[in-house]
Amino acid sequence: MTTPAVAPSRLDDSPVSPKKPRGKRLLPYILLAPAVVALVVGMGYPLLWQVVNSFREYGLQQQFGAPPAWIGLENYTALLTDSHFWAVLGRSVVFMFVTAAVTVVLGVCLALLMKSVGNFARICLQVALLLAWAMPIVAQMTVWNWMIDQRNGLFNYVLSWIPGVDMLGHNWLVSPLSFFAVASVIITWAAVPFVAISVYAALTQVSGEVKEAAALDGAGGFQMLWRITLPIIRPILVILILLQMIWDLRVYAQIDLLQGFGSAGDQYDLLGTYIYSLGVGQGSFGMASAAAMLVMFFTVALSWFYVRELLKEDN
Repeated sequence: MTTPAVAPSRLDDSPVSPKKPRGKRLLPYILLAPAVVALVVGMGYPLLWQVVNSFREYGLQQQFGAPPAWIGLENYTALLTDSHFWAVLGRSVVFMFVTAAVTVVLGVCLALLMKSVGNFARICLQVALLLAWAMPIVAQMTVWNWMIDQRNGLFNYVLSWIPGVDMLGHNWLVSPLSFFAVASVIITWAAVPFVAISVYAALTQVSGEVKEAAALDGAGGFQMLWRITLPIIRPILVILILLQMIWDLRVYAQIDLLQGFGSAGDQYDLLGTYIYSLGVGQGSFGMASAAAMLVMFFTVALSWFYVRELLKEDN
């Protein structure tokens, strides 16, 4: 007895989505074109100018009409063989890591606090954080200058209440350690609100069912935080750490204003004030451009870690 032949199944029986018209396919790119053009014009030209000037001798004479001379890698060689540049770079890297780490830790702690308190306390804390974050840098530095002033400063006055401690007349901006400690406190104070509010927003997206399942498995408070909550919001933490490191590496305004308040002047430069002093202060815009390019390469190297994390998440 012969078995009836079975017709092969056809793969093309599944519904095929109709092909979009060419105009609809190009519409997203047409809508993006103005923004791309604005970015290229607004950022591409300054970047190109920086790259070209980093290979030229561009000083005060060139600002008054003298043609810039092409000197190749001499600006980079001068920087990389200058011990002062390496001292500034090392100082900036240490300042970046310390300040970014403290900022993220305090931000996470405040976010957990906002998640655990009641509505009224959380709203008050959020309003206080937003007010601190929205305060202009010049206003921040004016208040902080009054607080650390060696003659009438609030810090010295309060610390002098401690028995055996006499801080009246102490200058916080003379010693390198205390100068950068004050700068780190100021920058951390201004940056913590952004981290805290961002982490709090991420915490609100953690599923309650996951926490309930972990609690049924016997997870305690610390285990819940370390093994459940933080791994879930890890992508947010990674990008916050990266952003803080980039911002703290390029910090300029707070350091410049603190140098103006103190007597050390530009002796305590970080990369931002160092590049500014090379260009505007000394008129060596070629050297300043080369230093800016080196900082950009370092920033791109930092960003690559985040890009690699994104690729891992996608996989």
